[in-house]
Amino acid sequence: MFSDAWFIARKEIQYWMYEREVWVWVFFMPLVFFYFIGTVTGGAGGSQPDQKDKIAVSVPDDAGFLFAQIRRRLEENDLEVVEVKDPEQFKAYTRRLTIPAGLTQRVLAGEQATLKFQRRRSGMGSDFDQLRVSRAVYTTVADLVVSEDAGNDVTPDSLERLNQVPPSLTLVVESAGKRRAIPSGYEQTIPGTMVMFVLMNVLSNGAITLVTDRRKGLLRRLASTPIARRDIFFGKWLSRMMLGLIQIAVGIVAGTVLFGMNWGAALPMVFVVLAAWASLCASLGIVIGSWGRTEGQVAGLSVLLSLVLAALGGCWWPIEITPQWMQTLQMFLPTGWAMDAMHKLISFQLDATSVIPHVGAMLVTTTAVGWLGTRIFRFA
Repeated sequence: MFSDAWFIARKEIQYWMYEREVWVWVFFMPLVFFYFIGTVTGGAGGSQPDQKDKIAVSVPDDAGFLFAQIRRRLEENDLEVVEVKDPEQFKAYTRRLTIPAGLTQRVLAGEQATLKFQRRRSGMGSDFDQLRVSRAVYTTVADLVVSEDAGNDVTPDSLERLNQVPPSLTLVVESAGKRRAIPSGYEQTIPGTMVMFVLMNVLSNGAITLVTDRRKGLLRRLASTPIARRDIFFGKWLSRMMLGLIQIAVGIVAGTVLFGMNWGAALPMVFVVLAAWASLCASLGIVIGSWGRTEGQVAGLSVLLSLVLAALGGCWWPIEITPQWMQTLQMFLPTGWAMDAMHKLISFQLDATSVIPHVGAMLVTTTAVGWLGTRIFRFA
């Protein structure tokens, strides 16, 4: 049984790989969505806690000791300072801070000195970065005021003594549990795009190919061979499953290499979730292709179903920002199961066991839809 099914699946995958549309929608378009939507929604704004963001600082040789104080305050605001001399290398950083010439001398002389902060990407993280840099600068100004009010000359030693004074008011921040920040940037976009494109490509290619093969009589010719009906059905299902796995592999590799995606500690379970999702999409593709009469009919239905499920399931935006009724509706949709599982593993850093119900729901639905597919699968 498996050898016959594998033969059919392999030949169908080879046929799809000759189609330019498949290359565009499986290999190219997901990367475009990763970049543009991920950048607009904050880039890598969903970075993991305890990971400092780098900021490139252009420091002139005569900046003086005040830069050391500004650097200290930047690092206190979870920014990793990288001093960069080369202008081209400086432009490559997302966050850039330019220190004016003669900073210390000008400030101590009562002259205005302007620091220039630039951020290459806009989005939700831009205002937060500007706040952190501004806070570091204002705190340094406050250090100067306190030092002068104490009757001390502003020197490196006076600032160091001030730094050693314990603050009169401190805020202790402790985690109340697992991370619950709303996913943003690539952390939301890459999983959402993968779930949507696997659904769209497997449904469209899977359903259209089935209708075309039936219209051209290829399925009738296949039925005349010694291959059993169940083997033909399984081979067709397996080819669609393999197409989904190829899309998943491309997304994981490209997300990691090109966009620095952090998949969390449970990456194997992330792949299990996506594989279960691909299997469900494969069953849906068989059902739509068996039910449809024309290529245009199944193409329109596949795209419409994919877009509606993607929007309502949280592929386009974090479901956590939507009204409560939409968050409830998500858990009744297959895309919702996949996205909720991805958020639990990637964004909220929960362990692999937390998504077992999601995987189970997808596998049960795959079996039910697959059984329906065997009932309505036809050769003519």
